[in-house]
Amino acid sequence: MKEKKKSDVAVLLDYAGSRKKLTFLGLTFSAVSMLLSMVPYICIWLAARDLIAAAPDWTRAESVTGYGWIAFAFAFAGIALYFAGLMCTHLAAFRTASNIRKQGVAHVMKAPLGYFDANASGLIRGRLDAAAADTETLLAHNLADIVGTIVLFLAMVILMFLFDWRMGLSCLLAAVISVLSMAAMMGGKNANFMAQYQAALDRMNKAGTEYVRGIPVVKIFQQTVYSFKAFQASIDEYSYFAGHYNSHVCSKPQSVNLTFTEGAFIFLVPAALFLAPDALSEGNFSGFITDFVFYGVFSAIISTALARIMFASSGIMLAGAALGRINKVMEAPTLESPADPRMPRDNRIEFKDVSFTYDGSETPALSHVSFTARPGQTIALVGPSGGGKTTAASLIPRFWDVSSGSVEIGSVDVKQIDPHMLMEQVAFVFQNTRLFKASILDNVRAARPEASREQVMEALIAAQCQDILDKLPKGLDTVIGTEGTYLSGGEQQRIALARAILKNAPIVILDEATAFADPENEVLIQKAFSALTKGRTVIMIAHRLSTVVEADQIIVLDKGRIAEQGTHEELTAAGGLYARMWADYNRAVQWKISSEKEAE
Repeated sequence: MKEKKKSDVAVLLDYAGSRKKLTFLGLTFSAVSMLLSMVPYICIWLAARDLIAAAPDWTRAESVTGYGWIAFAFAFAGIALYFAGLMCTHLAAFRTASNIRKQGVAHVMKAPLGYFDANASGLIRGRLDAAAADTETLLAHNLADIVGTIVLFLAMVILMFLFDWRMGLSCLLAAVISVLSMAAMMGGKNANFMAQYQAALDRMNKAGTEYVRGIPVVKIFQQTVYSFKAFQASIDEYSYFAGHYNSHVCSKPQSVNLTFTEGAFIFLVPAALFLAPDALSEGNFSGFITDFVFYGVFSAIISTALARIMFASSGIMLAGAALGRINKVMEAPTLESPADPRMPRDNRIEFKDVSFTYDGSETPALSHVSFTARPGQTIALVGPSGGGKTTAASLIPRFWDVSSGSVEIGSVDVKQIDPHMLMEQVAFVFQNTRLFKASILDNVRAARPEASREQVMEALIAAQCQDILDKLPKGLDTVIGTEGTYLSGGEQQRIALARAILKNAPIVILDEATAFADPENEVLIQKAFSALTKGRTVIMIAHRLSTVVEADQIIVLDKGRIAEQGTHEELTAAGGLYARMWADYNRAVQWKISSEKEAE
């Protein structure tokens, strides 16, 4: 038997945990408060009935004062109960939003690091943070209003048909028109609008984050926002959805809806004129007037009830779209931990017939790649851009899992090593280093939180960072990014190297570690490499071929395959792709700008 799919609201309530019961308690309070809020209207009608019956000597209507006190008591009780209900739903809603954020973050923490390359941080944050906030409105307010309004509406229908069904039917015509108008706005082909709207908002947030990060480039080259076509296109797309929906989809139905719900009384007048002659002929005109007053009072409630339903319905649409965005985060792939994890014997790395294809791509990034890095060896991965160098290195710490073949450390498949243990085996130094807005001490200690101050200092000295510490106002305790304290790209790279040295992992992956360094910093970084790589297995990715000359083995990757491999001398003598790259590199190094006289 096929399992019944849960509604969006039921799925969201599951996140509330133990406070789920508070939601149902709050909905009950809201429903009862709506019933209590009807009593004052009934009291108004009863007071009007007694006054009409006592006219013109209204002093005989002694019960009017009692009706007033009853109306006040029930109005106060209804308001108090409604606020108690909102208190319950808010507590549950806040717990739901909190749990969504916590579970979302916990889930993405288990995702392979490659997932964050394919999904921008702004997009993930927007999906989790903004989507969780959207659910608060639904669970804290909209659900209570929906349940309360439905109960109110049913009670109104019963009361309206209790005295004169013809007047009651005329009052409900406004409700019928309102429902049809809301169906025109939110049903049919417009039912998926909110999902499309939120998708456009996600794309704009993602493009906006990328644009902000690229502002330095914009300033340097005197460009405008229009040079960022993706950002501009995402803004235009979002503007279209927001503007088109408001101006073309909602304008006419909403105008009709507001006209008839706010003027529901207009349907009552023709009905009253039609029924008045019969009331006069039957001698029951005072009763007719009393009924007319009753329906006139209750017709005012219709617009309030229908407005609540409309806004609550839009809240459900918004929450449904938010849940879809939350599910995209919760459906992120996770690294599977082995049931029986194994420990690697040593720091030997071996690729065995490895192939890998990125999701959504038809062309393999790596195809049947095999090589071995013995303990203590330095293996350099070189080749044209897009050849698969970074992809190969990222498979070692399981940023991604191979499509076929295997990557082994110490004769153990990386999939059979506990992810935490695997990360302890590998230290990384990337070309684009990011430091936390924290002290130098905390930035380096991130690699090994239990490290002492002396151990951190030793790592910084080994990474050639003494000159950086000497110029900082508080040395090791200087907070980066505050009071005008900023580091150059090369200096940040050396701090990152200190972090990797402190980690003391047996395997080191260097991904273009000197790409953004000036000549002076590059010399210091190269010195730091000797401390970092000593006795370790090193996988080095480099475009500057001068940095890989001393590598024990150079592997040339081209279009995802190993084109050739060997030492620097062997490859240059072979006259293949590496030899051509080496010749091009030397020509580029010797290139200089010359004056016209020198050219002559």
